[in-house]
Amino acid sequence: MTELPEVLPAGGAASLAWLLFVLPAAGAVILFLAGRRANATGHWLGVATVAASFVLGLVIFFETLGLAPEQRTREVDLFHWITSGSLDVTFGLRLDPLSLTFVLLITGVGSLIHLYSVGYMKEDPGRRRFFAQLNLFVAAMLVLVLGNNFVMLYLGWEGVGLASYLLIGFYQDRPSAATAAKKAFLMNRVGDVGLALAIFLIWLNLGTLRYDQVFARIGEVPPGTVLAITLLLLLGACGKSGQFPLQSWLPDAMEGPTPVSALIHAATMVTAGVYLIARTHAIYDLTETGRLVVAVIGVITLLIGAIIGCAYDDIKKVLAYSTVSQIGYMFLAVGLGPAGYALGIFHLLTHGFFKAGLFLGAGSVMHAMNDDVNMRRYGGLARYMPITFITFGLGYLALIGFPFLSGYFSKDAIIEAAFAQPGWQGWVFGLAATLAAGLTAFYMTRLVIMTFLGPERWKGLEAPDGHDYHPHEAPSTMTIPMIVLAVGSVFSGFVLSALGLPEWLAPSLGELREPAGGVLPHAVIPWLVVALSALGVLVAVLVVGRRPTPLERPEPVSFPVRAARRDLYANALNETLIARPGVWLTRALVFVDNRGVDGLVNGIAAGLGGSSSRLRRLQTGFVRSYALSMLGGSVFVVAALLVVRFA
Repeated sequence: MTELPEVLPAGGAASLAWLLFVLPAAGAVILFLAGRRANATGHWLGVATVAASFVLGLVIFFETLGLAPEQRTREVDLFHWITSGSLDVTFGLRLDPLSLTFVLLITGVGSLIHLYSVGYMKEDPGRRRFFAQLNLFVAAMLVLVLGNNFVMLYLGWEGVGLASYLLIGFYQDRPSAATAAKKAFLMNRVGDVGLALAIFLIWLNLGTLRYDQVFARIGEVPPGTVLAITLLLLLGACGKSGQFPLQSWLPDAMEGPTPVSALIHAATMVTAGVYLIARTHAIYDLTETGRLVVAVIGVITLLIGAIIGCAYDDIKKVLAYSTVSQIGYMFLAVGLGPAGYALGIFHLLTHGFFKAGLFLGAGSVMHAMNDDVNMRRYGGLARYMPITFITFGLGYLALIGFPFLSGYFSKDAIIEAAFAQPGWQGWVFGLAATLAAGLTAFYMTRLVIMTFLGPERWKGLEAPDGHDYHPHEAPSTMTIPMIVLAVGSVFSGFVLSALGLPEWLAPSLGELREPAGGVLPHAVIPWLVVALSALGVLVAVLVVGRRPTPLERPEPVSFPVRAARRDLYANALNETLIARPGVWLTRALVFVDNRGVDGLVNGIAAGLGGSSSRLRRLQTGFVRSYALSMLGGSVFVVAALLVVRFA
């Protein structure tokens, strides 16, 4: 088990860490309450508050960097939040390398997405409400990663779920957006039940929910209970991060505005599950089975995302399934234990740059193409949108693992760690991750060719909004964030590797254990991955680049393509195994309640009412009737006594 660092009280700039989430939260409150008065300039308040949090995060980061590694875990207890019996929950913050890394990612990428949104949402009448919800989302995510106990984590967890529901369903007049928001909310609740039960088990066995106390005493918990806790935590992580079997809500979340897609899919919500497992690594270190289940879920998901991504024509949904696949890589990494915790966070950071850049690039394309998302109606946009093409292209190269770009350093490191596992795990995990890398190169090359290269298929067509297409470059408020993220896509992997990210994260995640041996020589693996990725690019060029792209999907298609276009029947599976049995169970319970419980209560009430109404008829008010009743009763009593006496 990893030796846990000593927790020290925070001083200096770290004592102001509460401002990290208070600033965006205050911005959200002001924008929600200000009304129309904030319509003109309110969006800049949203940008400023998140940017201020980023600056404060940088100050705390550099302050922490100057400390010795054993002093980099500090806490700020703000106030007693919940006191009930022996339960005492403090509203407190944990400042360590892991939480500060997430703070910089959330606020840094979040600031760029906020700035991008100024131009993207310029003509939208709900822009103030959008920025308020965006700020609420950032504030909730910061609470999630900064809390020093499981109740704080759960508060941020549910806050992120609420904010994502509002943002996905932002276009309230669209039934598809409302359906997608409800689907995301309900499927996340499934995972949230798992997280809540895990927290209950921790409290029941240890009597505390503070991270430092739980991680120090988790060895006192029986192994079976530890395994149950890890599996329940994994269920929560799968819901929030869109992992199998709870992945189908994530592509539908594309119904929200594109900046929302970038924020949810790049730097915040979907990474919360990876954060949860990394944060609770001290628990997972005690159960090899729990880690194995995490890795298996990651492998299944990365293959699902890569396969489905090959079949879609919707530019945002292709990127959405790419996110599903890349988060699967992160789950695979953290499922490898001490050999992969830091690698999962490494890929999470590089993915935050290139995936945010790709989504913002997709938003730029949609901005130029009248919000049309169908890639079959694109083509030849590179000459009209050179900045978007270059920045998007760099993000694409980083994603497919082009040598010496960010994805090459982080994703290939995970694949090497997978091949380094002993026995069947090395072969299954390594080959699956390598195959997904080849599929990623195929569907991303297909996307780039259909969007930016080839003939201009949009010419002469009418856009879905009834106007002609007039592709053009995005304004500077949109292109500047794209350029910054493109630079990160190119250099972040090299910089983080050179600066020693695993060493920086060691106080939070333990030392990165270099695996020994493995099923393949380490020197062979990078060449294998690059070769398979190059093959994916080549196949895409031959299949898509050398053939004309029809405006309509060709039919009929083979079963694999048909299955991929139907999300590998994930929705049908959820409908069959969860939704429909749930509806049947509900109907059965309603029937039992109506006919059984209510029937019994109503029957007793009806019986008493009927008998009382009949007895009431005996009360006539006539003395002769009462006298006759008394005489009859007396005769009955005397007759009964005589029968008993002479029987």
